[in-house]
Amino acid sequence: MPAPSSTPDAQAKRARRKESRPGELLAAALDLFVEKGFAATRVEEVAQRAGVSKGTLFLYFSSKEELFKAVVRQSLSGRFQEWSDEVDRCTGSSADLLRYGMTSWWERVGNTNASGITKLMLCEAHNFPEMAAFYQAEVAEPYHLLVRRILQRGLDSGEFADTDIDLATYSVTAPLIFLAMWKHSPSTHPCTTEAFDPEKYIAAQVHIILNGLRARAPADPRPP
Repeated sequence: MPAPSSTPDAQAKRARRKESRPGELLAAALDLFVEKGFAATRVEEVAQRAGVSKGTLFLYFSSKEELFKAVVRQSLSGRFQEWSDEVDRCTGSSADLLRYGMTSWWERVGNTNASGITKLMLCEAHNFPEMAAFYQAEVAEPYHLLVRRILQRGLDSGEFADTDIDLATYSVTAPLIFLAMWKHSPSTHPCTTEAFDPEKYIAAQVHIILNGLRARAPADPRPP
């Protein structure tokens, strides 16, 4: 009679567990990186939280740096193609597209642990230049280009007034960085109050940005 561990059901369970292990390690790593920062997180802690040994972690990721890169790719940079496709498919106005982009960022990234990576990089990039260069190439630059496409779309259609698009992208980015910092700040942060509503804040920022960008008919030079 076969031992319980060698039955087909047990073998299938082990196979499913093995397939899910990288995802479990990445989830544990994301949580710890956001909670403690990159420097303070030890791979032993990641392995323990994922319920595996340190040796098992190194079967999938050769170093803490490679683990961090995998977390960034899964949580952020690996999603840019999806977001780019959404821009391509949009048939509405550029104003609506920009509004959708900022709002959906909060729903998909900002209101999750993934936005804690932004705070981590702002706080620790100067100590880890290789990680900073990786984040710049994998996240910051693709994001800048994605926002730039939306603004260029509005400019080309005449919906937005002529402006320096590269600088205007920072007007879109800054409120989202603020929200990432707010989301992952202690409860004693002065902006953490019951009255602060992230979704209302985004709506207000979109209103301000679009009113600054919107093309206006030239004034009639004729006297009244």
